[in-house]
Amino acid sequence: MSRSRKLMLSSLLAATGFAAQAVPVPTSGTLVVVPAYGEVKHANDQVRITFNVEEQDKDKAAAASRVNLKMKQGTDILKRQDPQAILQTRGYYTYPVYPEDQPQPRGNANKPRQPTGWRVGQYLDATTTNLNNLPKTVAAVQSILGLNGLHFGLSDAASKKLDDQRIAATYQNLTERIASIAHAMGRNASDAVLDTIDFEGSGNYAQESSAAPKAMMMRAASMNDAAPVEEPSFEPGETTLNMRVVGKVRFK
Repeated sequence: MSRSRKLMLSSLLAATGFAAQAVPVPTSGTLVVVPAYGEVKHANDQVRITFNVEEQDKDKAAAASRVNLKMKQGTDILKRQDPQAILQTRGYYTYPVYPEDQPQPRGNANKPRQPTGWRVGQYLDATTTNLNNLPKTVAAVQSILGLNGLHFGLSDAASKKLDDQRIAATYQNLTERIASIAHAMGRNASDAVLDTIDFEGSGNYAQESSAAPKAMMMRAASMNDAAPVEEPSFEPGETTLNMRVVGKVRFK
């Protein structure tokens, strides 16, 4: 057979549908592991405020007395401004202060250096949902204590209310992904049967997510004088709550 006749025969076979076609892969009984993800957002309704006081003096007792007095005054102001706030004192510290250029004593290299003063401080945490009164509360306490940080987030009550929404959003994403996978396999979504649902990926099918809820943090400089302080401005922002789920799907 000549070359021209072979080309004509090949063209004729292709035109009549006899060309080689890809054979579909059987999917009956296939088990597919499907990870899914859902999230909900909510305005922050709680804040954790951290105040601090620090004093330095040659007399350790004098520094400690000033810290104790200011902490008591600041705590009393905070209780008056926000009676429902949950308070916790922590981090009381006392340590010596040495001059950086103090020479080592001659004749006795092991003799300890002598401190030139003492630094004493303490922290006070307050957790509250009274965000409307937050600027006034912080300004009042700042007349005595320094503002060390603000951490906005969700209260336990708000988190519990959002749990139903998180589960619903995550399950919806799972069903949508199953439908997409079934379509890609040339199957109907109704052919897929859920074998296992693993919320939060406890079976280690899903990778660790770096999008865990994070609290918004704001920093402010310490202000330890007793002068009145102008009210600061705060924006609580919102928190995103995430949930993962892994489903084992078997096709009929």
